[in-house]
Amino acid sequence: MEFLYEYGLFLAKAVTLVGAIAALIIVAAVMGRQQRPQKGELQLTNLSHQLEDYEHHLEELLLSKEQLKAKEKAHKKEEKAKAKEAKDKADEPRDGRVFVLDFKGGIEANEVASLREEITALLTVAEKQDEVLVRLESGGGVVHGYGLAASQLARVRDAGIPLTIAVDKVAASGGYMMACVADRIVAAPFSIIGSIGVIAQLPNFNRLLKRSHIDYEQHTAGQFKRTLTLFGENTDEAREKFKEELEETHGLFKGFITQYRPELDLDKVATGEHWFASQAMDLGLVDELATSDHWLMQKAKEKEVLKLAYVIKKNLANRLGRGVSEALESGLTKLSELNQKSRY
Repeated sequence: MEFLYEYGLFLAKAVTLVGAIAALIIVAAVMGRQQRPQKGELQLTNLSHQLEDYEHHLEELLLSKEQLKAKEKAHKKEEKAKAKEAKDKADEPRDGRVFVLDFKGGIEANEVASLREEITALLTVAEKQDEVLVRLESGGGVVHGYGLAASQLARVRDAGIPLTIAVDKVAASGGYMMACVADRIVAAPFSIIGSIGVIAQLPNFNRLLKRSHIDYEQHTAGQFKRTLTLFGENTDEAREKFKEELEETHGLFKGFITQYRPELDLDKVATGEHWFASQAMDLGLVDELATSDHWLMQKAKEKEVLKLAYVIKKNLANRLGRGVSEALESGLTKLSELNQKSRY
């Protein structure tokens, strides 16, 4: 009996502790949602120097002392020649730079807040000989969020600065809407491309409410202020109107794709299907099969490569709240991606 008493006491303490932690997380999540967004800051990383550091470090590991000495001597000579050449060409246009942005979008496309800041900052300094690479990863999401994200990318193209989108994993639905804005789409062979379609789904609890003798009232002004509903009884008229709205949205989606990639056969590619990039290449959905790493290493041979990021600093409440939110959204995103990929 004493053992059971102690075990019960231990179990009660454990449940209380877990409950308290859960309550703190929930409170922090609510606070993180309610607090004003924290001000961020721009961060610039020289990827060209990073690649050079890799090279020098490996040389130190692989070469003998004599080889290193000879290599260092040759490197100094080369740097001296480059400095002289740069001085002679001081008044000539430079080769330009490559600015790298990362966009990993969730269902709500909240990441567009940082993207707009990055692009605004970029456009204040970018020149015609510069280029922009966006490393994009997204399975799509809400129409208005990804519509805004695509419009942000269009600002770069409208400014006359060459824009390349690199897809290493997935650019589907809203993700492809963003990608198609680019002058050129580079994709890893097994990345997921396409899904040019629109989907909406929602449960209806009306029968459950009726069985529980719970009334639900909804009042609107305007015939189609609300079509389908979660708790009310849906009508065939509402369903038809909802489908009509989906078709209209799909039409806008296709029109947007046509604006930037007019050579596409929409009857083939705007069916809601997705393809691996090696297949999408034949359909004209992408322009080149390569990883972003390969593309950047090639560019680094001729231009300086700079990564630009707008980072928002968060306090503890923001971090906890954002963490819970991102965990839930990540789970939903994974489920969405599972529906878009084949299994080996």
